Amino acid sequence: MFRWLLTPTHKRIPNSLSPAFSTSTVVPPQYSSLFKPQNPADQSRQFPPQLTLRNLGDTYKSSQPQLSAKPSSLHLTCFNSETYEFLASRYRDSRSSSDAEELNLRILKNGFAGDVFLSNTLINIYVRIGDLVSAGKLFEEMPARNSVTWACLISGYTQNGMTNEACLCFKRMIRAGFLPNHYAFGSALRACQYSGQSGLKLGVQIHGLLSKSRYSSDVVVSNVLMSMYGSCLGSTGDAHRVFDEVEIKSSISWNSIISVFSQRGDAVSAFELFSDMQKEGFGFSLKPNEFTYGSLITAACCMSDYSLSLLEQMLSRVTKSGFLQDLYVGSALVSGFARFGLINSAKKIFEQMGERNSVSMNGLMVGLVRQKRGEEAAEVFAKMKDLVGINLDSYVILLSSFAEFSDSEEGKRKGKEVHAHVTRTGLVDIKVAIGNGLVNMYAKCNAIANSCSVFRLMIDKDSVSWSSMIAGLDQNGYFEGAVTSFCEMRRSGFVPSNFTLISTLSSCSSLGWIMLGQQIHCETLKLGLDLDVSVSNALLMLYAETGYLNECQKVFFLMPEYDQVSWNSIIGALAESDASVLEAVKYFMGMMQSGLTLNRVTFINIIAAASSLSHCKLGQQIHTVVLKYHAADDCAIENALIAFYGKCGAIDNCEKIFSRMDERRDEVSWNSMISGYIHNELLPKAMDMVWFMMQRGQRLDCFTFATVLSACASVATLERGMEVHACSIRACLESDVVVGSALIDMYSKCGRVDYASRFFKLMPSRNVYSWNSMISGYARHGHGDKALKLFERMKLHGQPPDHVTFVGVLSACSHVGLVDAGFEHFKSMSDVYKLAPQMEHYSCVVDLLGRAGEINKIENFINKMPMEPNILIWRTVLGACCRANGRNTDLGRRAGKMLTELEPQNAVNYVLLSNMYASGEKWEDVAKARIAMRKAAVKKEAGCSWVTMKDGVHVFVAGDKSHPEKESIYKKLKELNRKMRDAGYVPETKYALYDLEVETKEELLSYHSEKLAVAFVLTRKSELPIRIMKNLRVCGDCHSAFKYISKIVGRQIVLRDSNRFHHFDDGKCSCGDYW
Repeated sequence: MFRWLLTPTHKRIPNSLSPAFSTSTVVPPQYSSLFKPQNPADQSRQFPPQLTLRNLGDTYKSSQPQLSAKPSSLHLTCFNSETYEFLASRYRDSRSSSDAEELNLRILKNGFAGDVFLSNTLINIYVRIGDLVSAGKLFEEMPARNSVTWACLISGYTQNGMTNEACLCFKRMIRAGFLPNHYAFGSALRACQYSGQSGLKLGVQIHGLLSKSRYSSDVVVSNVLMSMYGSCLGSTGDAHRVFDEVEIKSSISWNSIISVFSQRGDAVSAFELFSDMQKEGFGFSLKPNEFTYGSLITAACCMSDYSLSLLEQMLSRVTKSGFLQDLYVGSALVSGFARFGLINSAKKIFEQMGERNSVSMNGLMVGLVRQKRGEEAAEVFAKMKDLVGINLDSYVILLSSFAEFSDSEEGKRKGKEVHAHVTRTGLVDIKVAIGNGLVNMYAKCNAIANSCSVFRLMIDKDSVSWSSMIAGLDQNGYFEGAVTSFCEMRRSGFVPSNFTLISTLSSCSSLGWIMLGQQIHCETLKLGLDLDVSVSNALLMLYAETGYLNECQKVFFLMPEYDQVSWNSIIGALAESDASVLEAVKYFMGMMQSGLTLNRVTFINIIAAASSLSHCKLGQQIHTVVLKYHAADDCAIENALIAFYGKCGAIDNCEKIFSRMDERRDEVSWNSMISGYIHNELLPKAMDMVWFMMQRGQRLDCFTFATVLSACASVATLERGMEVHACSIRACLESDVVVGSALIDMYSKCGRVDYASRFFKLMPSRNVYSWNSMISGYARHGHGDKALKLFERMKLHGQPPDHVTFVGVLSACSHVGLVDAGFEHFKSMSDVYKLAPQMEHYSCVVDLLGRAGEINKIENFINKMPMEPNILIWRTVLGACCRANGRNTDLGRRAGKMLTELEPQNAVNYVLLSNMYASGEKWEDVAKARIAMRKAAVKKEAGCSWVTMKDGVHVFVAGDKSHPEKESIYKKLKELNRKMRDAGYVPETKYALYDLEVETKEELLSYHSEKLAVAFVLTRKSELPIRIMKNLRVCGDCHSAFKYISKIVGRQIVLRDSNRFHHFDDGKCSCGDYW
């Protein structure tokens, strides 16, 4: 098999030339990596060569058994011998291209072209300078090769990252009939290790071949084999079995196996092996060295609970052993302490190191970046870049530091400087990680356009490039761009990582694209990434954000493990849904039972759930748990507690928490307190809080004003609302679209639709809420034509209507009797705008038919509804029957029966039923309705009216004689009655819903609360419009009387009842008597 090696060109080196044999000559320095454990942190040191001259000579002889005798044709002259020895000695450690060229010429000149030894030496030089093309070419041209030749080339490919070429070369070696030596085995196994999962199959085959050779127990090869199994298979068991088969374990063997467990994050096993190493090496030379400590420091950082303690112990041990100044150990310690935020300790170790390099500098920079101290990391780079040989990773870390600058603009400026440098020097095209770093840096500095530009110009992209780009687009709010990039990535053939899927799912959540999200969910299942807890958390958020709670729970149940984010996501999703709030509480209990630590997000979510339930005791128990976890001083949790207690009516607790917060208060704290006061009908306190905020110089945001304006609108306090408006102008928030929409709503609900209209026209920008508020305002005031015209303008401005818009439009049609137009708009919801009508829209149509007197059409409309009518529908039906003077009593009876079944404790249902019977003078049925009301033990809400004057709010009920000015009020009322009768007023006794004499009915009607209110206002001297609020619907008689009064006194009267506004002026009402 080896006969072809016996050619005249092959020169066997005689034993007298043994000095020319050296490890560095025949075996390249790259082989030294076979003797050390492969630790990612070890970039600073190589083991010195371990082979002796005799070992190398034996290796060479064993690979060439046919050359045991000197061929006579290979005798060298004395001159040639000296030249040969000179060449072997002169170039054995060469590392320059000029030396390679020179040796090549001398080999050719001196007739050594076919000499294997010198050719191997030349291949080694090519390998050292990274010129694998020339090394491969020389290899192919060699007429004779030995196992060392093959080993040289395989090692060269491996050390230069050409793992595929190394594996192919090893296969060729086997096919050529050569038995690999331990260098070839080691290099091939290392190539398999660097190839990851794809190299595992060949690695196992090499192991099989190795077990049949005499190198099966070789320490060097066994060490590499351990590393290969640890990296490729992720199986410490296989690596440990190889370790156990090593007969004589050296310190290198122990370091290798400890390194495997360290890299897998199994710190306990790593330290147990270290303990065994010390026991077995007692009295021998198995002392831990720098590589042992380096692996143990890496392992210590993996411990979840005791990392810092172990790290400090390792520091003491290292200091005692004298390895603190070692480059490898020092770099690991710097990286470890920096990782845990102990930057001062890391800096101290860094300064004590006798020698520093890019690895130690990078470790310190990484720690600073993780602590959001980007400026300091950049400063370390600036100071050390001329003192250590910075590598490409240094630029990647430097770029990441700019994203952590406190001033993002400064970070971006510095990033551009580095970008220019790496572009000018061509570094950006050498290492793809630099391009990835630029993409990531620009994205985090809010320069997404620059990020996209860098990504587009990258020559080579990997999965990290795509993940960085997608994450950047997602974080900057370019959700569609992120999803599009994900699709392009898949078309490019890249397999998404867990980080890619997380960012893409986040974008789908933000867009509400559930269909695409479900497709990506399928992708995660195919890739097996659904088992990744972070990916599953992203799926939880997707389904939670899009309202698919059942799918959300299914994903949670299928998760193999949970973390804080998992529990918080499911609790938060359920807490936001009114139908699933109790489920949220159950999951909260499950999280506590699981033993996981509760954090601020957990508490905020569960407090929100308790708030939705208005369950005071539950909230108090949660508050207790918050105190137990020492989380009561967290501003966000305190804000949630204020909101909870405010909703539960415990305003005293709100005030206690708020007063204790002091300097921790933010805008949410103030807004929560104001909302609590408003919820508990303490508007004066809410307004005082606003003034207090302004006096303290506290910033008032748009939500503060919107909340207070909403409260002013709910109780129709125009003066207070105008004061808040003035405050918003002082706070420069008048042009804010949220505040503007709230002002329109407030003015329209307080009777000043003219102010609302004027402000609407002056708004610089409008959203759907602005349009809806104005349309509803016009409808509420009976300006149906204006409301519908505004709706047409809304569509012309490109603002698509929503469900609320159509409630306003249908109400406008109802208030002015536009039945046909109302039905057209109702139909357009589904036909034109693809909006499914909701119960509120069906109620508006029923009201439309009722006001138009189309009682007979109501029942047919209800029967065609796609859903069962609810309380709102039946109450609207019953109200329509009341206005119809008792016509279609059967429908009214049906509506009354349904209401008393669905809501038996609501007095309004009985009152409406009684009024329907009374309007048709069915007094027996009236009596039955009132008996049913007494049996249900419910009380009717007393009708009242109120007016706001300079001296406060004055409230009146029918026949009220408790007011201090009752005498002047009744005197003025008597005067008004006389003048009204003179003007032609006749009391409409049909609205006195009692079976009494006509005179008694007239007396009852004359003392209605709204008439007392208007009489009281007229006792004061003023020419301003009279504004009266009423909690119930105004009766027909009072409506008629107010028309007369407005003409008699010559003043406008604005009356707001429970349904709408009536503007009485000069004997006419804005409703046109259609109400």
